[in-house]
Order: sequence, then structure tokens, then C-alpha cells
Amino acid sequence: MKVAIYPGSFDPVTNGHLDIVTRAARLFDKVVVGVFDTPAKALLFSTRERVDLMREAVAHLTNVEVKTYSTLTVDFARTEKAPVLVRGLRMGSDFEREFEMAMMNKQLAPDVELVCLMARAEYQFLSSTLLKEAVQFGDSSKVENMVSPAVLAALKRKFGPKAAGKN
Repeated sequence: MKVAIYPGSFDPVTNGHLDIVTRAARLFDKVVVGVFDTPAKALLFSTRERVDLMREAVAHLTNVEVKTYSTLTVDFARTEKAPVLVRGLRMGSDFEREFEMAMMNKQLAPDVELVCLMARAEYQFLSSTLLKEAVQFGDSSKVENMVSPAVLAALKRKFGPKAAGKN
């Protein structure tokens, strides 16, 4: 059975993330979405919230599991007996960052391969960071097509009346 890991912070999960995991689920027997517990960035959602939102988003994918991890991604992949990491690529800057991580991961775990899936055109610009800013400082109705209804509701709860009132 071919198992792949799709790692990330998913703060929050976007339709771009869902597109990548859905496509990966067609390529592999099993996909484990690894929600990184302690990324080196400020998070809006707790680990539990990120896991719950992801689980809800992928509930229809029978060969996808969601787990947390707090180790090196390649160590998590080995623990899950997954020889493949899946990553989504948007623009050139994504490639540079992913290339750096891939080279480091190859040094740490030569047996783990990287498969990159190109983001669809409609998701090339989409990032969790920009999405959060749009909801916090803008009109949440403008991002309805970028996240699931559950994620949009969670964003509105986090940002309060200012975000919720504009939809």
C-alpha cells in the first residue's frame, strides 16, 4: 500500500489545501494529513481547531486520515510508514522554499520522496495568511469561495463582529 504524508500547519485549511489532498487521495492508497503542532509562526487556530477543521473538510475522502505531529516531517513520515511527502506548489517562491526543504529532507531521510502537485490556477494566489488578513480587515463574503463554510464560520468567530458583520 502506497502511503503519502501531506504536511502543513493548515491555519486554516483552504480550498487550495483541499484540492491538493483530494488529488493526492486519487494517487495514493492512503494519505495522512499531518497537522504540524508547533510551527515557527504565529497561529490563529489551536492545534485541536486545525485538526477538527481539516477532519471535517476531508470527511468525504475515505482514504485520508488527519493526525498531528511535532517532530521532523520526515520522522513523522517514517512513523506512518509513508515513503512520500506531498506538497502543493503555487508560484516561484513556493518552489524555492520547497526545494530547500526537499534537499534538507533528502539528507535526513534519503528514502523519503517528494511529490509536488501544482496548484490550480484559481488557487495560485491563495494563502492562509492572506485569507486571514482579508477576513480580519475586509469583507468576509469575498472569501466564501476560498474556504469551506465551517472554516469561514470559524474565522468569523475568531475575528468577531467586524468580520462577521460584513457578510
